[in-house]
Amino acid sequence: MKKNAFEPTSVDQHIGQRVQLRRVMMGMSQKDLAAKCGVTFQQIQKYETAGNRISASRLFLLSAALDTPISFFFQGLPGYLPEPNRSGRISRVSEQKSDDPLAKNESLELIRLYWKLPNDEQRGMIMKMLKSLTGAE
Repeated sequence: MKKNAFEPTSVDQHIGQRVQLRRVMMGMSQKDLAAKCGVTFQQIQKYETAGNRISASRLFLLSAALDTPISFFFQGLPGYLPEPNRSGRISRVSEQKSDDPLAKNESLELIRLYWKLPNDEQRGMIMKMLKSLTGAE
């Protein structure tokens, strides 16, 4: 029996999570992103869960639709060397840490609300308040 040719790697999963992160940060639905990229929202779901691998050309379209450089999708990847599987094919890089604060809904909501503020002055006031509350001044 032939094994499924596509098994998501930790890199595929990371990129999918970063697509979802950026989409949520922008307050965009899967349907909205799909319309901008010319695919179905189910396809966006598959990209975000690493059910489907994202091609280079599609990643380029996603970066334009999400108004972010392509490098955004690779930020936070572990700095370890790729690990080949038994067949010699690279199948994983390393495991992601689950304690990433940007993976939490509360963080995403805070970022989204921050960027909804109407001007730099108000954003500056919020930053000053947060620095004061955390003692980071």
